[in-house]
Amino acid sequence: MLRKHQKRSARPIEVIEPPSGAEVVVSVASVTLLVMVLGALSESPVWLLGLLVFLPGAASALCTVRQTQFVFAWTGLVVIAAMLLRQGDGWPWLDRMLMILLTLVLGAASVYACHRRIGREQEMLRLRSTAAAMQRHILRPLPLLTDDVLVDGVYEPVQEDRLVGGDIYDVVDSPWGTRLLIGDVQGKGLPAVGAAFAVIGAFRATAHREPTLTALVDALDASVVRHNSYAAQTGDDERFVTALIVSVDAHAEVQAINCGHVLPQVLHDTTVSTPALTFGVPLGLAELAAEPATVDWFAFPPGATLLLTTDGLTETRAADGEFYPLTESLRRLVPLSATKLPRTLYDDSRAFAGEGEGEGEGEGEQHDDVAILAVRRSPNR
Repeated sequence: MLRKHQKRSARPIEVIEPPSGAEVVVSVASVTLLVMVLGALSESPVWLLGLLVFLPGAASALCTVRQTQFVFAWTGLVVIAAMLLRQGDGWPWLDRMLMILLTLVLGAASVYACHRRIGREQEMLRLRSTAAAMQRHILRPLPLLTDDVLVDGVYEPVQEDRLVGGDIYDVVDSPWGTRLLIGDVQGKGLPAVGAAFAVIGAFRATAHREPTLTALVDALDASVVRHNSYAAQTGDDERFVTALIVSVDAHAEVQAINCGHVLPQVLHDTTVSTPALTFGVPLGLAELAAEPATVDWFAFPPGATLLLTTDGLTETRAADGEFYPLTESLRRLVPLSATKLPRTLYDDSRAFAGEGEGEGEGEGEQHDDVAILAVRRSPNR
C-alpha cells in the first residue's frame, strides 16, 4: 500500500498578522503624547488634528475591527476634548464642529474599511485553503513510500501565487510494481491545470488496471484527447503533455516509456548516467506517431538514485543565456541523499540563474514550473 510521509502544502497561506492589544495601546499612547508635545510647542491644534485624525485609517490597514474601534474611540475623545477645552486659540466654533465631524466620519469609515478588509482576508484564506486541498488531491505531498521505492522531491510553480502549475507527478503502487509519472502540460493557466488533472486522474485509475506500460500510456493519451475535445467545445486551445512513465519492481532493471519528456538520470556511487530511451510523441498526439509507444529498460541497482525532472530545471538560464548544466551539477551533488538532492538541486539552479541576487540586467530566469523527483529503492527491499 502507498504510504504518505510528512504531509505539507506547497506554500504557506499568509494573512496580515494583527498587532497585540498591548502594542496597539502603547502605539496610540505614544503617538498621542508626541502630538500633545508638538501641539504645545507650536501652540496650535493643527498638529493634533493633522496627526491624530488619520490614526484610525492606519489601524484599519493593520489591526482587527475591535482594535480599530478602540483607536477610533480614543482619537474621537482626544480630538473632541482638545476642541472643547482650547477656547482661547481663536478658532471659530463652526471650525471646531467641522473638525469633530471630520474625525467621527473618518473614524467610522476606518472601522468599516477594516471590517471589509478582514472579510476579504477571510475569503482569500478560504479560497487558498480550498486550493491547497485541491493540490493535495492533484499532486500528492512528498515524500511518498511504497513497497518498492521512496520518492522525495520539490514542486515549484514559476508564479509564486499559484499553488498548482502545469507540471505533474504521481506515484501508484500497482500489482505490477510501483509506477511513476512525471509530466509537463503545454501552456499555462487554468486550462493547463485542467489537462494535468485529466492525466493524473487517468493515471491513478489505469495504473491499477493495465498490466503493461503500453496500455497505460494509451489510456493516458486517450485522456488528453478527451480533454482536448471538451476544450474545443468551450473555445480553449488543445494541449499536449510530455510525460515519462517508469515502472519499478524487485528486478534490477526498470521499464520506462518516454513521451517526449526530459530524460531521467541515474546516480550510482560517484557516476551519473543518462539512460538511452526512445523519444516518443507527447500524450495527446499518438495518432500522429508512425509507431506505437516503445518500452525501454535500463539499470536501477540498489543504492542508486533515479532523478526525474521537468524542463523547467533544464531550461533555466543564466544572464548570458547559458542553460543550467544539469549533468555537471549532478556530478557535484551525487553524494547527497535522495531526501536532500531535489531541494539542493533546485536551489543550485536558482543560484545559477542569479535569482535572489537582486533585480536588474544581470539576472537570469526560471521561465517554467519545476518538478524534481528523487527515487530510491524502498528500505524494505
